[in-house]
Amino acid sequence: MPIATPEVYNEMLDRAKAGKFAYPAINVTSSQTLHAALRGFAEAESDGIIQISTGGAEFLGGQHNKDMVTGAVALAEFAHIVAAKYDITVALHTDHCPKDKLDGYVRPLLAVSAERVAKGLNPLFQSHMWDGSAETLNDNLAIGEELLAQARAAKIILEVEITPTGGEEDGVSHEINDSLYTTVNDAVRTAEALGLGEKGRYLLAASFGNVHGVYKPGNVVLRPELLRDLQDSIGAQYGKQDPFDFVFHGGSGSSAEEIATALENGVVKMNLDTDTQYAFTRPVVDHMFRNYDGVLKVDGEVGKKNTYDPRTWGKLAEAGMAARVLEAAQQLRSAGTRLK
Repeated sequence: MPIATPEVYNEMLDRAKAGKFAYPAINVTSSQTLHAALRGFAEAESDGIIQISTGGAEFLGGQHNKDMVTGAVALAEFAHIVAAKYDITVALHTDHCPKDKLDGYVRPLLAVSAERVAKGLNPLFQSHMWDGSAETLNDNLAIGEELLAQARAAKIILEVEITPTGGEEDGVSHEINDSLYTTVNDAVRTAEALGLGEKGRYLLAASFGNVHGVYKPGNVVLRPELLRDLQDSIGAQYGKQDPFDFVFHGGSGSSAEEIATALENGVVKMNLDTDTQYAFTRPVVDHMFRNYDGVLKVDGEVGKKNTYDPRTWGKLAEAGMAARVLEAAQQLRSAGTRLK
């Protein structure tokens, strides 16, 4: 069962929350990066989450027509086949989807899974993300409530981002300022609109100073202790301990202390994209520099086929990214926790 069933995905998230660890959620854009993520999880003996953003899905759909749904479905189907060779369990997830892309991405994918479930099959994806952070909170939650009902019917978990994360992700950008912190009132309104599980399970991407992309230490002020305030305030109001399953966005470059605090406060999923992109690309650059006269036909020469063969540098890229996934699993305490 390398691709989690809905029941197993719920079990994975429950185990993470109870054990104070989180699953690395790795963005992939190709069969190569998918294998790199699966390899990293396997080497860490960690279950995990594979995710595809709108930009990743468009890339996977091919540059001829850039169809996001085709790209996402194709890689998900591929993952169901190849993941069987890895001794870990993974969930498939779609990353950030803003309002203007819902009709071209998440809604059609929900329909695909709903059709599968109606036939007695499992959904194609185990979770989808609605990113309404660019909308007013009222509009964000209204759409979230609609999508949550559809996700629940298709045995899918919804991820919602209720307040902005700084930086840029697939065309959605926010300034780095004081608005990057979710308030207790934001959390109250979320619980009122989406419930706390009775309307369907959801993951909450709350903001505690997170920023997508690359940043140097000191440029971003993370306050993961804020998540404890949200848990305690809503928990006291509803009589439920730690009611939220949090997602850590913009995790690249975070310190070990920040990650540890986030885990203690209910983070069960942490997204990684920037760091794994670099880990995939860096070995390729090294190979090209070291084999300049082999990968290029310099001064009328013929080059060296075994140096520009994509399999040669592709294997290096896979190994580099897999090592970063392994490191993430160790940082997030999921290493060695795979389902038996």
